[in-house]
Amino acid sequence: MRHIKGSASVSAAQWGFFNHFAQRLHMLKHILLATDGSAASDHAVTMAVDLARKFEAKLTALYAVDPYPYLGMGEVNSQGLNYYKQAAQEEAASAHAKVAALCQQGSPIGFHPVVVEERDVAIGIVEYSLAEKADMIVVGSHGRTGIARLVLGSIATKVLAESTLPVLVAR
Repeated sequence: MRHIKGSASVSAAQWGFFNHFAQRLHMLKHILLATDGSAASDHAVTMAVDLARKFEAKLTALYAVDPYPYLGMGEVNSQGLNYYKQAAQEEAASAHAKVAALCQQGSPIGFHPVVVEERDVAIGIVEYSLAEKADMIVVGSHGRTGIARLVLGSIATKVLAESTLPVLVAR
């Protein structure tokens, strides 16, 4: 079994099936990794980097920023908007740094960091994957269930529902 820091294990059979599936289709030339730098996305980062290295695929790490939540609620506080954008850029840089560090371990792989703004996160991920002709999307999940999932929603679930590409959800 593969075990990545504090996450659920992926059995050798599950990992083997996925690798066999990908090899048979020869489809992994460009992998889109949706990352937010959280602990929940760390497993997705590891899986995406491993796949990119194994199949010599290009890896795009996408950090999606939710639209500023206070637009349309009267006068916009430009200072608040600027702070929001600056904080998002810093979080994106931190998330991309994690991915870049993993890409440099072992044989280096092609890595391209991207920030998508002004779109719903899930829609931004799906639209970018299609525009850039990715072969697969890798996204992490917090693994919430019950009320927490209903209240908070799930980016991974929305990506699965909207994407026409294969989506690998890591928990």
